Amino acid sequence: MRYDFHTHTVFSDGELIPSELIRRAAVLEHRAVGITDHADASNYRDLIEKNTLAKEELSKYMDDIEIVVGVELTHIPPKSIPKMARKCKDIGAEIVVVHGETPVEPVAEKTNYYASISEEVDILAHPGLIDIETAQNALENNIFFEITSRKGHSLTNGHVVSVARELKIPMVINTDTHAPSDLITYEFARKVGLGAGMSFRELENSLTTNPLEILKRI
Repeated sequence: MRYDFHTHTVFSDGELIPSELIRRAAVLEHRAVGITDHADASNYRDLIEKNTLAKEELSKYMDDIEIVVGVELTHIPPKSIPKMARKCKDIGAEIVVVHGETPVEPVAEKTNYYASISEEVDILAHPGLIDIETAQNALENNIFFEITSRKGHSLTNGHVVSVARELKIPMVINTDTHAPSDLITYEFARKVGLGAGMSFRELENSLTTNPLEILKRI
């Protein structure tokens, strides 16, 4: 079974409406999908409301896949991250992902740091060349590190695995899906993890054990 906690719909910059995203994920044997559209102060309420409605309706007919309503806080002022994460959780977000300091976008410095000190952040996506001190904060706040299949963001997967291994930070393998072709199978996710340098135990944890831990939070 496959778990993916980082996807986008037409409500931000994705190509699919929620129903098609979930249908395509189900065909690829996903057990759970997090819908985490790009959010800031202007749209987080609307995103959570719309994707909650989609979850409520789809869940009536699809009981073999769990839909997780979330957001990806993206390019927001770093100091606002803890406050925004709390606001999102307060109005119904089940998970909060933060758009980390990927090497291929001009993400503001200290984004990783302010995400790492928030108790409401669940996953730090593509955190780039994250430092040990920031990673230690993330560990203390039970934040998962993302290993990504997405082109560009994946350049620093190996570094992220190395830091996570040193501190025993749990990892998950996500896609950052924007288009149908971005969704991946369990077997391809294994290749992503192994290519990033994961051990077989780390891989198993990232694909099964850690996703189940995230679902327990909801």
